[in-house]
Amino acid sequence: MERATRRGNYESGSDYVLEYGELRFSFNEADFSQRVEQAAVKLDFTTPGLEPEELHDLVELAVNGEIRDSASPLGEHINAHWFELVGGSHKSLVHWIRRLVFRGAWLDQRVKEGELDVVFDERTNTFGYVQPDRDHEPIELSREPSWRALAYRR
Repeated sequence: MERATRRGNYESGSDYVLEYGELRFSFNEADFSQRVEQAAVKLDFTTPGLEPEELHDLVELAVNGEIRDSASPLGEHINAHWFELVGGSHKSLVHWIRRLVFRGAWLDQRVKEGELDVVFDERTNTFGYVQPDRDHEPIELSREPSWRALAYRR
């Protein structure tokens, strides 16, 4: 008899909260900030190693959906290119940053609960996820768009 598994919610702190359906993921400030920066890098919008003021602006964008008073050249860049970055609701930079932060936490929680394993692909030098209870079948993540054309470069 198969038993139903109630999935746990990701939690590293209580500074930021993302909810989707019944899932509630809460993050401490450092974890959330790192995930936001990683998402922006994955989207080709910026490079790793943002300055504290730049990261502050990027986190404000992820949390509030806009940057009211930019604290850095990154915030100014976002505001100057706002209409190109917003696009439709599922095409906006904000949507994709939030989506990747959520997806990363979801994947981390599935690994923690034993539903997924992390594997390294030597051919591509990348990490991926497999399902141990399905003969290590790899899971395929949806591709994310690139914001390289509007990227912030210092």
